[in-house]
Amino acid sequence: MVSVEREGEQKRSLSYRKNKCVGCGICTDICPTEALRLGPLVPIARGLVDMDYVNVDKNKCALCGLCAASCPFEAFEFKIDDINIKEHELYPKWTSKAEIDEEECLYCKACETACPRDAITVSRELPERSKLVVGEIEINEDTCIHCGICEEMCPADAITMNNENIEAPEISVDEDKCVYCLICKRACPVDAIKAACRSCSYGIYEINPEDAETKGYSFIDEDTCVNCGWCQEICPVDAATVSKPFEGEVIFAEEAECKGESCHACMDVCPCNAISLVDGKSVINPKFCILCGACAKACPQDRIIIRRDKINMENVRSKSWQKQIDKLVGVESK
Repeated sequence: MVSVEREGEQKRSLSYRKNKCVGCGICTDICPTEALRLGPLVPIARGLVDMDYVNVDKNKCALCGLCAASCPFEAFEFKIDDINIKEHELYPKWTSKAEIDEEECLYCKACETACPRDAITVSRELPERSKLVVGEIEINEDTCIHCGICEEMCPADAITMNNENIEAPEISVDEDKCVYCLICKRACPVDAIKAACRSCSYGIYEINPEDAETKGYSFIDEDTCVNCGWCQEICPVDAATVSKPFEGEVIFAEEAECKGESCHACMDVCPCNAISLVDGKSVINPKFCILCGACAKACPQDRIIIRRDKINMENVRSKSWQKQIDKLVGVESK
């Protein structure tokens, strides 16, 4: 963590947090003193060099806090008198966010699996199997020869055979595990097992909705989430909603040639898993792109151009800050 601190009428400190940075270069684009400089994005992303995406020149930094205000990933933390300026009324606020409606969520974990940043955790409590499958099973001890076939065949590990006492072996069925599939009944060589599944044998079986309910909770780590939209796209019940930091589009320069598989620098730096190769050229899926610009900064062919039409930020009260932030709007290239 790189830090810059200065004392005066106010104590000001700026901290750079590498684990949150995606190398988009937004901070370097708007820094009024050019105190921030991007490192070699692709080697860093590929783990070839151990460096920070952003280098901070402590001698040039004016500790204005603009980088912390404008970074949608909160890779910079700026404090005045040990208070994070996010808590100040004059601090600009990003309106981008990701949310999951707990009332609609089925806890299917599709969002957790799809999230490229591992920012989503879904914890679920499944209903008891014994309340979903109801039946009866009985083993005739007089007929049973304790061969163990039923124990080996049981897919639910519900049958236990104890042959420690050779003269009086024991067999038991755990009805909390039994699914009444009747495999044991069919496999028994001496017809010692009687079993019936009431949930299936008699047609439609009414189950108490509360007994069949999957309970749980979902959590989005705001420190890791980049509001890419994967959760929203993949959710089968529209429980996840995402608003992105920028609105606009990605443009590919016609005169530039994509090196495809031999390069894929854009894919390596994309924090959203929004880029794939199609017919040997990189393609960016707008559903998941957040227009951060990391791909444009990394492309050695200057093929990718980011056009931001709107910044979803509010409460920018300083005209000088607004002027710098407006540099992010329009057409940008590497």
